[in-house]
Amino acid sequence: MTDTAIAWDTYSRQRPERRPTNSRGETTWFNWTQYPDHGPGAELLSTPAGGRVLDLGCGKGGNAAHLATLGLRAVGVDVSPQQLVAARERWGQAPGLKLHRVEAVRFLEEDQLGFDAVYSVYGAVWFTDPAVLLPAIRERLRPGGRLVFSQRPPVQGCYGCQASYIPRGTDEDPLVVKRWDYEPEAWERRLKEHGFTDVSADVLAAPPGNRTIGTLIVQARA
Repeated sequence: MTDTAIAWDTYSRQRPERRPTNSRGETTWFNWTQYPDHGPGAELLSTPAGGRVLDLGCGKGGNAAHLATLGLRAVGVDVSPQQLVAARERWGQAPGLKLHRVEAVRFLEEDQLGFDAVYSVYGAVWFTDPAVLLPAIRERLRPGGRLVFSQRPPVQGCYGCQASYIPRGTDEDPLVVKRWDYEPEAWERRLKEHGFTDVSADVLAAPPGNRTIGTLIVQARA
């Protein structure tokens, strides 16, 4: 299996930068889906100003930076040096934003302050064994805290640990990382088994047009 830092550095080079502004002219915004200007925003976290929130697999930091502008204490973690370089170059001066290069479970095990919300947008919750990650999140969420994450819905019949391929050059084999795909009902069962309540998992349809792949959004409370 590919070293995850190398894999996500490679992925980072393939992804376009977040636009300077969205369709409403905002310089920061929150997006749960793979489509621009689509779906709900930071309100899913239900966290008032001053709350501490954790982005697992923050990538280039746009979502965490937006939360910082709302007065939240936003912490982003990622294993990719290149992703974090981009995040710091664009958002590093945002008050209340802290970024760390570290693996998700390790950070959760070492943090002692706890969080009012933990979230992941096509991030570490998708690419970490839930049997290991969910208990670590539950341990660090404060009473009543929210866990919200989004990812692509599973391919029918392909559930559990799957191979996710990150392309490289035309003469190179793709890099391979593990991801965990489950149907909405299976995610709900797993979260409840790990002590979460108010659990829901729903697929948000793609925006109108030729796009057919929606976004699975899972929500729960500690």
